[in-house]
Amino acid sequence: MNLSEMRTRVRQDLRDTDSASYRWADAELDRHVDHAVRDVGVAAPLQAKATLVASGGGRDLSVAALAGLVAVEAVEYPAGRYPASYAPFRLWESTLTLLTDGVPAAGEQAVVYYGKLHTLDATSSTLPPGLEELAALGAGAYAALAWASFATNRVNVGGDTTWQRYLAWGQDRMAAFLRGLAQHSRKNALRVRRLYAPAAPLPGQSTDWGP
Repeated sequence: MNLSEMRTRVRQDLRDTDSASYRWADAELDRHVDHAVRDVGVAAPLQAKATLVASGGGRDLSVAALAGLVAVEAVEYPAGRYPASYAPFRLWESTLTLLTDGVPAAGEQAVVYYGKLHTLDATSSTLPPGLEELAALGAGAYAALAWASFATNRVNVGGDTTWQRYLAWGQDRMAAFLRGLAQHSRKNALRVRRLYAPAAPLPGQSTDWGP
């Protein structure tokens, strides 16, 4: 699904399909779609990995180049070992600090496994079908609530209660959207992967990282 297809889907939910008299402009719906896609991405981010290269002289690695970063799940360091070695780390703003005894030498690599925001643009989407449905639900809710707020105390072609109907509809859809976000949240997801202890744990650190 691309952005145009998502916009059409949201218009269908909103019963706003008459192109001669759209209630929402394309730009307005695109903004609400972007809002919903971002919410979905925070709850259920896209899995990604990247290789970072140490500059030497410290344990800090910059993650500033990881666009749309939501959360770092694991750091493989040193990279390329079998079985893989996962290092403890601390993340503060755009700096990831390896909590290891040794200091990485210049040129050493660490592989970062992380979650990032989904994208939905004119040609493609990173959202799986289930999350596309959730994003459409949220976009429709945002659009209806925004319009109800704007239309309050204004003259409406559909009658004085039009904004109230949109408000009720939007609130109902928003409640369903929030429930969907909670169900897909990375904080509530069952993690089926196994976490491995670093090759050389810190003094006093437990090596029982398994489930």
